Amino acid sequence: MILSDRQIVLIGKALSDPRRSGILEEVARAGTLPCQSMTAVHEVSPATVSHHVKDLEVAGLIEIRREGKFAFLTFRAEVMRGYVRYLSERFGV
Repeated sequence: MILSDRQIVLIGKALSDPRRSGILEEVARAGTLPCQSMTAVHEVSPATVSHHVKDLEVAGLIEIRREGKFAFLTFRAEVMRGYVRYLSERFGV
């Protein structure tokens, strides 16, 4: 997957926050997680979780599926692979 320059910047910004990185790591391990579980694990308000999840979604790292009042987060591995490929090619790692 080829990412736009804007998406590269958004992913870097999203991953720069430890809480967002932690949320992404949990979603990646599970594949799909209910958003509600993030509040309990991270001991933060639903509004804070919502803010971080939105940043991850805007960056393209997760997809949000809504079922009624519930939201489920799914890791978008192809986007992360594209980001890692970009870094590898750009910095010769």
